[in-house]
Amino acid sequence: MKSLVQKLALACFSFASTLTFAEPPVPPFYEAVMKMTPSGNLGQVIKKEQIQTSLKGTQAWKIAYISSDVSERKTIATALVIAPVGPAPKEGRPIMAWAHGTTGSAQNCGPSQVTDPSRALNLYFLMDGNSFTDFGIPNGQEFIHQGYVVVATDYQGLGGGGKHQYAVAGTNGRDVINSARAASSMTEVGAGKKTVIYGWSQGGGATIAAAGLLDYQAQQGTAADNLEYLGFVALAPEDLAAVLPKAPVDQAGADKLMKEFTQANVPNVFLFGHFMMGLWGTQAAYPQLKLTDVLTEEGAKVADQLSNNKCVHVMADTFNYAYGGNYKSLLKPEPTNSLAWLKAFVGGSVKPVKPTAPVVIYWGTKDSVVPPVMHELYQKQMCASGANVARIQLPGEQTHFTTPNVSAPLYLEWVKDRMNGKPLANGCPTS
Repeated sequence: MKSLVQKLALACFSFASTLTFAEPPVPPFYEAVMKMTPSGNLGQVIKKEQIQTSLKGTQAWKIAYISSDVSERKTIATALVIAPVGPAPKEGRPIMAWAHGTTGSAQNCGPSQVTDPSRALNLYFLMDGNSFTDFGIPNGQEFIHQGYVVVATDYQGLGGGGKHQYAVAGTNGRDVINSARAASSMTEVGAGKKTVIYGWSQGGGATIAAAGLLDYQAQQGTAADNLEYLGFVALAPEDLAAVLPKAPVDQAGADKLMKEFTQANVPNVFLFGHFMMGLWGTQAAYPQLKLTDVLTEEGAKVADQLSNNKCVHVMADTFNYAYGGNYKSLLKPEPTNSLAWLKAFVGGSVKPVKPTAPVVIYWGTKDSVVPPVMHELYQKQMCASGANVARIQLPGEQTHFTTPNVSAPLYLEWVKDRMNGKPLANGCPTS
């Protein structure tokens, strides 16, 4: 039974959810970008602004560039670019493209909007985290010392206008590819063609999705054609397609699977917030879907309001405050249109296509956010296709949030070897 406080909070929240709220405020750079039309070549920089950076020997810019989503509709994404100061080598500087983990789905959740966005990765959940969100670039200073250009996309919808297609890896992966094109096109940074993509969590999914977008990588007429992808580093990557079996052909079977999938994603309010954003982002990618297929009328209004206005950790706090342990009441007892939703989850996820370059995955045994079975199945699929995909279990009992820092010494060497053309043994299991 709800306490009086919970009843009052729920009543206030239910009333508030019937009102119309403007999108949260963003800095002037993003406010201007959100008014722009997404037209131009993929990777084309349509706005840029040089900013201060705390990294030594660097110069940095906020940029907006042209991208496209999983349905090839043109979008605008924003990003941060950092590069060494001074003349670049004749062949240009290698590119490291960073794909961040979940920050939220509202326009003000893009990591490049945070003060000093080029600093080292700040993880909200860890003891030394000192922010309300995760932001920053892992090993940015080290990559600058090695002479690389680093570009860190916000993804579409996190400062560039439009609805963020959260956890739609096919869209997020395109944003990462186009961020590398954007960096390569900027004469100020002296970037060349050699490219490595690295990402964590949502960004890990974007990384392995990008690895399999062969035709998209090969498109001509972009801001920077023929980038040379040397490797992909995925930290605890998500892959919905790998864990969702082939969708049933009958609606009853699809409803059963959709219900099971939903229940697996809502055991606590933190994961529930991610699930709600995932529904909202998938519906943004596939407009024919309706949130009310899975959520109650109130649940759909709440998901829309919070996804439009709050970043992920604040969203979870709001669910906890307004609903306590009753947040699951926002789910319909029985989902409808499940077949279409399951097809959308798979369609927007990682394609089962052999990557263009080696992939390495780092993971921890205590990861309760992205089930390790996701990347285990991905590795099996890709290795069966002849790909070179290694999967490295980190020492100790690492969580989802310790994975980036603990894996850093390992992937820094891996990246350096790829940039230097060092031969790589096949990382697929031998049995």
